[in-house]
Amino acid sequence: MRRLMPPLVLLAAATGVWELVVRAAHVPDYLFPAPSSIASAFGADAGLLGNATLVTVREVVLGFLLSVVLGLTIAVLVHLSSALRQALLPLLVLSQAVPTVVLAPVLAIVLGYGIAPKLVVVAIVCFFPIVVNAADGLQSVDRELVRMMRTLHGSRFAIFRRVEFPAALPAIFSGLRIAATYAAVGAVFGEWAGSSSGLGFVMLQAQPALATGRIFAAVLILSAIALALYALVTVSEHLLVPWKREVPHA
Repeated sequence: MRRLMPPLVLLAAATGVWELVVRAAHVPDYLFPAPSSIASAFGADAGLLGNATLVTVREVVLGFLLSVVLGLTIAVLVHLSSALRQALLPLLVLSQAVPTVVLAPVLAIVLGYGIAPKLVVVAIVCFFPIVVNAADGLQSVDRELVRMMRTLHGSRFAIFRRVEFPAALPAIFSGLRIAATYAAVGAVFGEWAGSSSGLGFVMLQAQPALATGRIFAAVLILSAIALALYALVTVSEHLLVPWKREVPHA
């Protein structure tokens, strides 16, 4: 609670100032809604936002898991083979140079308007930080530990399983936390390119209707999804990497 109180107090203060400024300046809700108007949109559109949230959460979770599998697989391959590292890393960097907003419509045309293009977009957005952090973590393992395993006649797989992968877990989870913050953005890009459901679709439908409060409500839900996924990754790291926990000071 001591860690949460300062940002919560700051957020509450910013919300209060936002409400006062909008009300004092008589800004129309369709132009820039006050927090109270956004709260009203949550109540008025609860059913619509609830159904859309379930769709987007499914895309975010499945796309994120796909990016984890893809990213860790590529990281292990480039770690085990220097030739693959030299061949794949430039292509991975090139894949991030293509704007997602341009790629998403192409995927919708190729894969259709179901969940498949959304998962691919989320995976493309998320996998790069996972690959980079995992590959760097595997490369930065203490070489003395590797030499010790070799003197004990440890196989290549044993060295990877007992030394390299556990030592790389903190770096891997750092990449996972970064990717978790991008997953919701990727899902929205995919829904904007072509969809009939989800929070991105709700935002597109609300824009011509000047339902700005509904748009802000959808944005807040997307932020909550990203924070929840980030928290889930952090808790998983706390459980799976106990040696990284901070030792309390006396």
